[in-house]
Amino acid sequence: MSDSSGDGTRSRRRAESRWPASAAIVIAVALNVVGHNDGTSIVRLVAAGITLALLVPLFVVNPHRLDSETRWSRGVSITLAVVLTVANQVNVVVVIGDLVDGSADGPLLLLTALQVWVTNVVAYALLYWEIDRGGPVARGTLARAELPQADFAFPQDTYRDTVGEVAVSSSERADWRPGFVDYLYVSTTNTMAFSPTDTMPLSSRVKLLMSLEGFTGFVLLALVISRAVNILN
Repeated sequence: MSDSSGDGTRSRRRAESRWPASAAIVIAVALNVVGHNDGTSIVRLVAAGITLALLVPLFVVNPHRLDSETRWSRGVSITLAVVLTVANQVNVVVVIGDLVDGSADGPLLLLTALQVWVTNVVAYALLYWEIDRGGPVARGTLARAELPQADFAFPQDTYRDTVGEVAVSSSERADWRPGFVDYLYVSTTNTMAFSPTDTMPLSSRVKLLMSLEGFTGFVLLALVISRAVNILN
């Protein structure tokens, strides 16, 4: 049973499953090794190899649920998210250059841009998931009063005083904690909307990350649409 009283008493609660985040990582890796533009091949393959190498020991520590953590495993987990994000930012720069240049194969370049865009969403989702409130293990195992300061304010964090059928699932009443899918949604909407939607950034580091992600996604989508129109014409 989880502690919904908010008094800081440590309680037994079901830790977050590893599989949603791991599935997203595998998808991102797969996108990095299938057909794509030669300009990003080396970076993609190296990033895919490092990502998988970092993922394996994390499965050893927490094969099913994220209920234990060491300083070493925490560092590996954050490093994985950073490697995927930085490598994909390099790919974004290369793809944007190819889109502006206009000399690369059109359909293949558009496919590469789509792969980079999806990987960008996953990579930033992993970053948000890793840094907010101490990371997934802290969110899943600590009492609410023991959690580090939040980087995001989710809608559930403000539902206490709304109608009963909504308030029942609020953070305070249900001891709700955000999981990977919640951060994936934040990342997806931030990339497409170029602004926060229902989840607000609180810390400076997250505001900077969201700004970079939003700008990257906006430029990439704008150039892809422009290139697609040129191909169709």
